[in-house]
Amino acid sequence: MRFKVGIIGAGNVGAEAASEIQTRQIADVVLVDIIEGLPQGKALDMTQASPIYGISSRVTGSNNYQAIEGADVVVLTAGLARKPGMSREDLLITNFNIVKGVSEKIREFAPQSIVIVVTNPLDAMVYTAYRVTGFPPARVVGMAGALDTARFRAFIAMELGVSFDCVQAIVLGSHGDLMVPVVRYAAVSGIPATELIPRDRLDAIINRTRQGGGEIVALLKTGSAYYAPGVAITEMVESILWDEKRLLSACTFLNGQYGIKDVFVGVPIILGKEGVEKILELPLSPDELTALSTSAQHVRDLMKQVDTLFGG
Repeated sequence: MRFKVGIIGAGNVGAEAASEIQTRQIADVVLVDIIEGLPQGKALDMTQASPIYGISSRVTGSNNYQAIEGADVVVLTAGLARKPGMSREDLLITNFNIVKGVSEKIREFAPQSIVIVVTNPLDAMVYTAYRVTGFPPARVVGMAGALDTARFRAFIAMELGVSFDCVQAIVLGSHGDLMVPVVRYAAVSGIPATELIPRDRLDAIINRTRQGGGEIVALLKTGSAYYAPGVAITEMVESILWDEKRLLSACTFLNGQYGIKDVFVGVPIILGKEGVEKILELPLSPDELTALSTSAQHVRDLMKQVDTLFGG
C-alpha cells in the first residue's frame, strides 16, 4: 500500500509540493482547499501529466478535510502569502486563525500523522499547530530551515560558479531576518567557503539569504516563492516516509539544547519515520550562539503573541 500525504492549501506552494511528491512517486497526495474547484482542477491537471511521466502515484483534490483521513504526513501550507513591503510577522493574526482551524481538522481526521508546517510566520505557526493538535513535538515540524539552507547553498554556488551539489551548508534560527547562516560550516566539496570567498562577499551572501524570500516577493510583486519551498517540502516528506533519516535544518521544539528551552526554532535534526528523531547540537562560537539565542528570543516573543490570541 502506498503512503498518503495530505496537503492543506492548494495555492502555488501546496500545488508545487504535490506535483513533486507525485512525480517522484513518493506517495499518493490529496490536495485540500476551501476554494471550490481549485484543488480538484490542479489535481486533475497533474493526473493528466502522469502518462507522460510514466508514473502511478495519484493526486486527488477535495474541499472536505475528511479527505486527509489516514494520511501519514500532513503538510500545512494554507494561509496568506506575503506581498511587497510585508514582513512574515505581518501575517501573524490572519494566519493564526487559519492554522488554528486547519490544525483542529488535522487532529480530528489524521491523528497519527506527522505535520509539516509551511505557513508564515513559520516558527509561530509551528507553535500554533503544536498547541492545537496536541501531538508530541517530534511530530510537528517547520519546513523553513531546509528552504533557507537551500538558498544559502545556491548563493554560494552562484558566487563561485560551481555546481550547486558541491555546496554544503546549514542555516539555524528563525525563518526571517534573524536567521543564522553558519559560515564556518559552509563548504564546497569539503573546502571551507571561508577559504574560497572573501569575507565581504560572504557577508553579502548571508544578507541575501536572510532576504531570500523578500527578494522574490519584490520581483514577483503579486506572489511569493513556491518552486524552492515545494521542493524543500518534498525533501522532508521523502525523508519521513522512506525513513531516510536525513540531517537537515528544521523548526523544532528545543528543551535545553543550545541553552534554549521551550521554544520552536530552526536547528539541525535527523528526520525519519518518527518525525524529529534527534536534535544535533553543533559546536557554536560565542557569536554564533548569541545570534541563535537572539533569534530564539524573537520567536519566543511571537509565541507570546500567539498565547494572547489563544486567550492566555
